[in-house]
Amino acid sequence: MAVAIKLMRTGKKGHATYRVVVMDKKKKRNGSYIEKIGTYDPHGEPAKIEINKEKFDFWVNRGAVLSEGIGKLLKRI
Repeated sequence: MAVAIKLMRTGKKGHATYRVVVMDKKKKRNGSYIEKIGTYDPHGEPAKIEINKEKFDFWVNRGAVLSEGIGKLLKRI
């Protein structure tokens, strides 16, 4: 099974927040996920990004691929 680290949209209309999750590459954005490893709240100054470093490193070492959105977020940090 190919695994990816993706953003999962939550929150209400016009005020989205995101979960950083590990899920099967072929699943849809808001489908079932394997593990939640962080959150991202784009509202506020500055945007709030929380990622569990240990879990993130574990999944990357296991071969998880970063989605395009996560890649852009990590460049900001």
